[in-house]
Amino acid sequence: MKRARLGSLDVTSIGLGSAPLGGLFSPVSDADAEATVARAWSAGIRFFDTAPLYGFGLAERRLGAFLRQQPRESYAISTKVGRLLRAPDSGGAEDEHYKGTSRERPVFDFSYDGVMRSVEESLTRLGLDRVDVLLVHDPDDHYDDAVSGAFRALQRLRSDGTVKAIGAGMNQSEMPVRFAEAVPVDCFLLAGRYTLLDQGALDALFPVCKAKNIGILLGGIYNSGILANPHTGAKFNYQDADAGLVARALALDELCRKHGTELKAAALQFCMAHPAVTVAVMGARNAGEVADNIAMSERAVPASFWQELRARNLVDARAPLPGGG
Repeated sequence: MKRARLGSLDVTSIGLGSAPLGGLFSPVSDADAEATVARAWSAGIRFFDTAPLYGFGLAERRLGAFLRQQPRESYAISTKVGRLLRAPDSGGAEDEHYKGTSRERPVFDFSYDGVMRSVEESLTRLGLDRVDVLLVHDPDDHYDDAVSGAFRALQRLRSDGTVKAIGAGMNQSEMPVRFAEAVPVDCFLLAGRYTLLDQGALDALFPVCKAKNIGILLGGIYNSGILANPHTGAKFNYQDADAGLVARALALDELCRKHGTELKAAALQFCMAHPAVTVAVMGARNAGEVADNIAMSERAVPASFWQELRARNLVDARAPLPGGG
């Protein structure tokens, strides 16, 4: 598998995202979770991303159960800060997004002390002595606290060698631009904002990252599912997609079929073609999905598809296409 540089880290160009292992949208069994991580490992994937939010600790525990059996220097793992997991005073309804979880629920905390507690608790769930990348998670409404608290803690952890890279993980491209100017970050995990349906990251974030040598861990490449299986009721950015988005995805799917390829292959290879993208972080809930993601990265997408995609203005003209188109 191709390798890439993320600051001082050597990482694989495809990583495993663990939100599905936390029961995103539907429960995942322990056996399926273990098989998923094992399949990723056997395929050569050596970058793994997780967070306390994913299944409220479940994804961290499942990922750690496998990784702590592997040589520690043979892989890189990222987790996130900004949410502490706490049991509510009384029982609540099942979460809207994560199924089959414990009673614990996330509580925002972007303070210096909160971040230090978060790291300790993540390491306990993972069963590891360290992580390689720490990301401030979803500070959309907490910019000031993130800069004065969370990033101050992350910079200390990086300076003392506890972690090797720091940044933020977000579903928007605007605030990371502000962070890039305010904090010496190494990377951003950007979910869903550079895809065949949304190229918003081209406006400011990618140029800033290229200028400052900030890596991009790209998640949400299928936009929560609509670019994997476009249909009425498909998810886009974790919500039901509107009719206009479904129509655009169906048009892309039709164009792929016309040229004898698959939408998932085009979606993944489009994202990986941008030089700002360091790692494509692909989620999976079973071993078959891991194998499919790898296959889609290698599936032939003819030049004629990219040419027609460009000619029909179906993507931003600034977006580089595979093969230099």
